[in-house]
Amino acid sequence: MAAVAAAAYGTNPAFAIPLYEQGMNPNSVLLFRYLLGLPIMALIMAVRGVSFRLTRDEAAPLALLGILMSLSSLALFESYKYMNSGIASTLLFVYPIMVAVMMIFFFHERFKPSLALCLAVMAGGLVLLMKPQGGESISLTGVLLVMISALTYALYIVFTNVSKIVRAVPTTKLLFYVLLWGSLLYIALIPAGFSFTMPANGAGWMGLAALAIIPTVLSLGCTTRAIQLIGSTPTAIFGALEPVSAIVLSVVVLGQSLTLRDVIGGLLIVIATGMVIADKPVDKLILRVRKMFPRRRP
Repeated sequence: MAAVAAAAYGTNPAFAIPLYEQGMNPNSVLLFRYLLGLPIMALIMAVRGVSFRLTRDEAAPLALLGILMSLSSLALFESYKYMNSGIASTLLFVYPIMVAVMMIFFFHERFKPSLALCLAVMAGGLVLLMKPQGGESISLTGVLLVMISALTYALYIVFTNVSKIVRAVPTTKLLFYVLLWGSLLYIALIPAGFSFTMPANGAGWMGLAALAIIPTVLSLGCTTRAIQLIGSTPTAIFGALEPVSAIVLSVVVLGQSLTLRDVIGGLLIVIATGMVIADKPVDKLILRVRKMFPRRRP
């Protein structure tokens, strides 16, 4: 379930970029993605007997989560216009590190040696991705958009974890209102300068339906079930398959190219994130290494 969830989320660029080639823009693609996902979630809620009613306490937090998620999606989908979608999906995977740093600075979690090590490893991966082979530099605009996407998603996760109100909301109900608020935001952006575009043909509509089902409903459903079966930490570790599936699809389906340097840089970022997720064994290993090389007193 965890592997399917991660791989499903990595299919975003494979469906989105062909829609761009039909003349659609990221805001319109996401609007249709969220709107088509709403009836699917509504059906699941109805089958499970989950109430659609919102309390006063739930309304504002769910609206905030919907805005954060929709902004994260929009920034990521915009980045596909400026850089290789596989590299963008790999850069996005820095969000668990952002979550760890936020929890330390704002919620007083203990700073762990594994975090310092992973930041160094991640920096190496970013350096490799920022300066590809051939001398050309990767788009700074694309990198900035991915970092905005990662930051807003990290805020989404942190708020979900620390809010008692949000934790008490059923997952299906949470996603339904996240999609609803996201749809409203994308609609509000149309008069603000984001033009409304439609798919050019039936294949475009199929791509939009696939976006609503595979990286949205399927990914979330499998993630929730995986956490119930094996816990949150192993499920998060399987999240490393997200950039892997995105990179494979960007090469196989979209015909984009990758260099060995790109692959090594991406692997370093995935390894760094794995260090944060599996922090306990990494901390133990660091302590063992320290004991092997004791400091000499003057």
